[in-house]
Parts: sequence; structure tokens; C-alpha cells
Amino acid sequence: MTRQLRFNAFVVNRPVHQSPGLWRHPRDTSRNYQSLDHWCELARVLERGLFETLFLADGIGVNENFGGTADAALRTGSQVPTNDPVLLVPAMAQATTHLGFAVTATTSFEHPYLLARRYSTLDQLTNGRVGWNVVTGASNSAARGMGRRAVAPRETRYEIADEFLALTYKLWEGCWEDDAVLWDSKTGQFADPAKVHRVVHHGAHFDMEGIHLSTPSPQRAPVLFQAGASAPGRAFAAHHAECVFLSGMTVAQVASAVQDIRRLAAGYGRNPRDLKFFPKATVITAPTDAEARDKFEEYQKYVSIEGALLLFSGTTGIDLSAYGPDEPIRYQARDDGVSSALAQFTTESDTVWTPRRIARFMGIGGYGPVFVGSPATVADDMLRWAEGADIEGFNLAYAVMPETYADFVDLIVPELQARGAYKTGYAPGTLREKLFGWRTLPDSHPAARFRPGAKVNAGASADAGEGI
Repeated sequence: MTRQLRFNAFVVNRPVHQSPGLWRHPRDTSRNYQSLDHWCELARVLERGLFETLFLADGIGVNENFGGTADAALRTGSQVPTNDPVLLVPAMAQATTHLGFAVTATTSFEHPYLLARRYSTLDQLTNGRVGWNVVTGASNSAARGMGRRAVAPRETRYEIADEFLALTYKLWEGCWEDDAVLWDSKTGQFADPAKVHRVVHHGAHFDMEGIHLSTPSPQRAPVLFQAGASAPGRAFAAHHAECVFLSGMTVAQVASAVQDIRRLAAGYGRNPRDLKFFPKATVITAPTDAEARDKFEEYQKYVSIEGALLLFSGTTGIDLSAYGPDEPIRYQARDDGVSSALAQFTTESDTVWTPRRIARFMGIGGYGPVFVGSPATVADDMLRWAEGADIEGFNLAYAVMPETYADFVDLIVPELQARGAYKTGYAPGTLREKLFGWRTLPDSHPAARFRPGAKVNAGASADAGEGI
């Protein structure tokens, strides 16, 4: 049976994302990122292509890893400016019917009480089409902007994230019972106080007492996305995530991560098949292979070399400005970068990577495969990756906005549908129902232990702080 693929569009509310310099392309519309019309049109294109979500990345710090200042980021428009992604969602939801919205927020600089309300509100306004991409935040620039000297060590960040998730689960799952809201016009009673439970939490990192400010949304908890690549990140994904965002240059690298996270998920008492995996990829396509290669070479003319090196430095924590153009990149463990990504360019690679080679590789699509070819060629490549790495689909970055997505919808989607490898319509229901077939988190998920009257499932870890 042919594997059915799923796709998310990987975007950010700024002029530049994974293809630095391509905003200069004459057909690119990224300079309109401050316009709701720009985002609503993109959402309509993606819904026409039956995408699962518009996956909104975010980062509140400025990339200062290249040269130790923000100058390169400002010159190239890479990672600054960055507008708030949340405010885009209601407008795009109004312009669509089925498309989901996975919005990034960090556990390092948010508070669970307010974040839980924000996502409940979004879930209500979109009729259950919201996901949360959970990140811990590794930017010292962000830390200084928030009044701290530096980010916490990685292990501490994940300890905070675990407690953060436990508290949001208490708010989403344990506060309001399903029948707490009455809307009783005869008695004038809105809710039954006996069925609304106060959350009391005194943990290592958070203290809170109160009730969730929002009534239950269609999904209660948003669909949980996560993108940790380190050992603590993989464990966190295995414990909490429903959808996992990965990066890797080869099928083998992605397959290894998928296998490891599924194994860890089983150890937490979860069904490993309940996790869906989406590595990052970029597609450059045209009716023929030759036309697609010509398009790719045309795009290369607009790549910002400095922006590509900045993107690599931000991904790995390694300052490439200290290297000569043809000097081999060396591995070094960094707590504020993604050491696992750096390892794929050094200790795990047979290729000698230099700044010159990295700039060409990172210039289109960033860190991940770029599929270039006709619809048949791209479909072959994607299905090979899906089978070899045991993944559900891809988070698709763009080169030219919105051309990359429109080309995919017009050319690749029909090819996959003809092969029986892509749906021809949306399933009914919420985002979680479309992805998994159920509306709320399953009983095997650690959130279920916080539901009123629930017993602790075998996979749940010990809770930090007091219960509800």
C-alpha cells in the first residue's frame, strides 16, 4: 500500500526565513509580510493544496552568532525583524475552512497561565485548528532582551519545559469539566462551580493558584509539535509531542532520530505510532527536470552568502566569521546551539564542509534536503525519504514566496494524488481529528493524568508541584 504523505508549510512572520536573500527575487512577495492580505492569500493557496498546517516558526532573539553582533542579521534581514505570529492566525482562519495553524511559543520566556489562555482562545476562534510548537529557546540575545544574562543550561531548560507542560495540562485538562458550562437561561447560571477546579501548583520553577481563564476549547490542548534534536530534546518529544519537526541531510540521519524517539515514546507508555514526524525540506519544481534545474540556478543568483553563513551560525552556535572561506568546519559542543546539527556537518559527514560549501548548501532551504525536479522526480524522492525514514511527510520551507508553494500545489499535489500517495480532500473535524482521528489527547498521553478522576497512566512521569 502506498504511503500517504502530509505537508506543513514552514514560514515565519518576517522578510527572510530559510532562503536568505531571496526576498530580492522579482516574483517574491515577502516584503508584504506586514499585510494580512499577504498571509490570507498564502493560507488559501495552502488549503487548496490540502496542507495540514501553516507552521509558524518564531524566535524572540536576534541572531548575533556571526561576528558577535546583530550587524549581519540587520544587513540581510535574517531573523530580524520578527513580528508576532499569533496575531496572524484569526485572519487566516477566517480566510480558510480546514487549514491548521501550528504556532511557536517558548517555555523559557512565557508563563503557563497566560499561554494556556492564548491557545485556548485561538482554538476556540478557529474551531479547533490550532497547534503549539513547543520550544525551549536557546538564544542569549533573547535572554538579554528579557532581562536575563543568558539562557539557562539545556538540561535546565528542559526541566522548566516539563514543568511548564504539566501546568498547562492542569489548566487545559483538569480545570473545567466537560459539563461545567450550563448557559441556563431559566436560572441565570452560567457554570457549575462544583465542576470548575482550582489549579494549585507550587513547583521548582512555577507557582500558580487559580482557574483556567478560558472554557474548554474544541481540542482542549492544542496539537503539540516539538523540534528538539539533542538527547534531552528527543526525550521531551517522546514524552509530550504528537508531531515532531526534524532536520537532517540524509534519509539515514532522519531515520535514526525517528527510531530513537519512537523507542523513547514506548518507554513512556505511549504508542510509538501516535507520533508523526515531519523533517524540513524545500521543493523546486517545474514541468520538466531541466526547467526545474534552471529555476533552481536562477534562485541561486539571489542568495545572500552572508545570510546563509549567518543561518548556519544561528543553527549551530558556531561563528563562521572566524573561518576562512575554504577552512574545514570543526566540531565543538555548544549548549546554546544545536550540537547535533553541527555533528552532521563534521564528525558524522564524509564531506569536508567549509564556509564556501556551506553557503551554497544553506542558501536555498537552509538545513535540509532540496528536492529539485519534475513532479515525477520530486514525488519519487519524497516517497523514498518517507519509506526510508519512516516519516509521515515534510515541513516545506520556501525559496520564493508564494511561488514555491503554488508550484507545489499545482504540480506535485496532482502527481502524488495520481499515485494514491496524497489525500483528495480534508477529513472532517479539528486539526487533531484530521491528523489522528481523535479530538482530544489520548489516554496514553501524560496530559490525561490531570483530568478529573483520572488515574495516572503508566507512561506519565512524576508531576512537579501539587495537583489540582
